[in-house]
Amino acid sequence: MKRIKYVLFSLLGLIGAILIWGLLEPYLIDVEPQVAAIPNLPAAWSGQKVAVIGDWQVGMWLDNTPTIHRIVRQIVKERPAIALIIGDFIYSPGENPNEEISRAIELVRPLPASGIPTYAVLGNHDYGMKAKDAPPNVTLAAKLAESLEAAGVQVLKNEAVELVPSQGQSRSSAKSDRMYLVGVGSHWANEDKPAAALAEVPDSAPRFVMMHNPESFALFPTSTAPVAVAGHTHGGQIRLPFTPEWSWLTFTKEDRVHADGWSDGYGKPGNQLYVNRGIGFSIIPIRINCPPEITLFTLTQAREST
Repeated sequence: MKRIKYVLFSLLGLIGAILIWGLLEPYLIDVEPQVAAIPNLPAAWSGQKVAVIGDWQVGMWLDNTPTIHRIVRQIVKERPAIALIIGDFIYSPGENPNEEISRAIELVRPLPASGIPTYAVLGNHDYGMKAKDAPPNVTLAAKLAESLEAAGVQVLKNEAVELVPSQGQSRSSAKSDRMYLVGVGSHWANEDKPAAALAEVPDSAPRFVMMHNPESFALFPTSTAPVAVAGHTHGGQIRLPFTPEWSWLTFTKEDRVHADGWSDGYGKPGNQLYVNRGIGFSIIPIRINCPPEITLFTLTQAREST
């Protein structure tokens, strides 16, 4: 009996320690350095940095705004060529979204204010959608997008923009130095239209693709998204050590979910997706073996296959 009690108390102690750690881990910051190999990348873009963050979920109980603030400051210090935010700025604003939107805007404002070109796409929570079958709140999404644009963040919805590389204090204007950024709309809101976004990009032009939900990636035709980023999964949020695919997503989702990092065997040939773990939470304010992530890509020219 004593042995059983000892085992029980030890187990409860372990569970308690894990839960305490789960409350502390969200305040850590993990910078993930990655290489993005892009076909036909101009020399002016080689070696440039692209910072990617997302899934803020501002407005959730015990939301992780202190870490968002620190992450934004760190990106400003890193001085990447561009900063990308891959959706879910807010969580569940209700009838009056002004407070949540205002908080999200104040958190993002230092990026464009520092001179870093900043781009975003919207996620399902930005449409007020906690479930796939919920009706999208288009008015809410439009208000958030308008507020982001006013703060200097360009919101992409099934469109592409030409990026001009920084060269010291000046910017190159040569057409040969241009790269495209492709952004698609929210998957749950049925607003992801990759074909519309790609129509603005010449066939052989270098491009970097961003979206919120990884499921949008499957819609890209062959060799149209050689480097793409998404979020939405929170990396699983609660994961077993050394086994990142074993997370709460494994048990709550019937379909296969790629939680984070580079996908393998997903999407059309010639396309590659990286899934960012995000910063905030879903349902409960805990992260275990899944710290908030800044993905810092270094751009490089893709080698031609032989």
